Amino acid sequence: MKITRNGAVTALPGCSGGGPLVSHLDRFATFLASEGYAATTVHVKCTLVAELSLWLKRHKVPLAKLDDQGLQQFHVGRRRRGVAQRGDVATTQQLLTFLRGIGCARVVSPPIDRSAVGKLTRDFEQFLRSERGLSPSTLINYLPIVRRFLTERFPGKTLRVAQLCPQDLHHFILGQVQRVSRTYAKLTVTALRSFLRFLLQRGAINTNLAAAVPGVAHWRLSHLPKSLPPEQVERLLEFCDRDTPVGQRDYAILLLLARLGLRAGEVVEMNLEDLDWEAGEILVRGKGQRLARLPLPREVGAALAHYLRHVRPMCSTRRVFIRSRAPQHGFASPVAVCDVVRRALQRAGLNPEFKGAHLLRHSLATELLRRGASLDEIGQLLRHQQPTTTQIYAKVDIVALRRIAPPWPGSAS
Repeated sequence: MKITRNGAVTALPGCSGGGPLVSHLDRFATFLASEGYAATTVHVKCTLVAELSLWLKRHKVPLAKLDDQGLQQFHVGRRRRGVAQRGDVATTQQLLTFLRGIGCARVVSPPIDRSAVGKLTRDFEQFLRSERGLSPSTLINYLPIVRRFLTERFPGKTLRVAQLCPQDLHHFILGQVQRVSRTYAKLTVTALRSFLRFLLQRGAINTNLAAAVPGVAHWRLSHLPKSLPPEQVERLLEFCDRDTPVGQRDYAILLLLARLGLRAGEVVEMNLEDLDWEAGEILVRGKGQRLARLPLPREVGAALAHYLRHVRPMCSTRRVFIRSRAPQHGFASPVAVCDVVRRALQRAGLNPEFKGAHLLRHSLATELLRRGASLDEIGQLLRHQQPTTTQIYAKVDIVALRRIAPPWPGSAS
C-alpha cells in the first residue's frame, strides 16, 4: 500500500478482488489523515477495510445494507480464524460512521421505547430541554433516575401516576441511598423533585408531591474546601513539561484553572471564537448555559497564544483544546481536564487528598481570601449565582475564626 502526504491510498495489495468498499478507500484514508492518524495507522485501518470489502462481496451484502449486525458477523469470523487485532471493531465502527456521513450506508435510528414509561420519560426530557433549558449532561443524569423510579413503582402494570403518594417516594429514595454515594443520592432527590413538578404542571397529579420528597443529609458548609498553598500551585505549573506539545497544551489548561478558577467543563467547552484578543477577554460558558466574560491575564493569554500558534493541530473542530492522539477532536468530557491535573500533581510530587480540576479553583479562592479579597469579589470571579455558595471559603481563615469562636466549656481561660 502506498499513501500520499495527505493520506490518500494509491495502491493496496489484496484489494484486486474488489468489493463494494474499494471505491471509497481513498476517501476514507484521506479522512483518517485529516483526523491526525499516522500513515502507518491509516495503512492498517485501510487494509482491514479492504478485507471487509471482500467479505461483503463473498456474502453478497450490498453496501447500503451494511450495519452493526453485519460488522459483528465479520468480526466473529476473524476471531475464529485467529486474525483479529485490537482496535479492529473500532475501525469498522469508524468506517460505518464515515459511510453514513457521506450517504453510502443507512442510518439506523435507535429503537424508540413505545411503552408508557418511555413516552412519559420522553415528554419529561422535552420539558427539561425546551422549557427549562437544561444541558444534555443534566438530561443524562436525570432521565435514568426517573425511568428507574417509574419502572420500580409500576412493574409491568398500567402507568397511573395519579396514584403516586409520599410513601412511594420515600421507599424509592431509601432504597437508593443504601447503595449509592451521598452525592448521587442528592441527585436522585433533585431529579425526582423536578419530575414531580413537571407532572403537577401538566395536570397528571393534583398534589405538589415535590414537597414530600425527603432531603439527603449533606450539609453545605460542613467541610473545608480542599486547596493547595500558593507555593504548591506554582510548583505544579513549574513542573509542567513545556518542551513537548502535550505539555504546552496542559500548561495553558492549568493556567486557566489556577488563574481564572475555571471549571473543567468550561475548559472543555471553550471555542476559538470565545477568545477576544483585542478586548483581552475570554467568554466562559458556565453552568446552566450562562455566559460570562472574564479579563484574560497576560500570562494566560501568552500560553494560549503559543498553544494556538505552534501546537494546536489544524482540524475542523472549533474547540480550543484538542486531544493529543487521533482522532483530533475536542475533549470528550471534563474527566480529560481532571486527568491533566492528576498528571501534573504526580509530576510535581504532590499528593493532596483531592486531585480533580476543582482543586485549583478552590486554591485560587482560598488565596484571594487570604490576600484580603471579599467574599463578594471571590463570588464574582468564580461566577457563583448564590452568595451562599461562596460562604464556604470563609472557613479557611482559621486565625479569624479562632478570634470569634467561644471558649470550650471547662477549658482554661
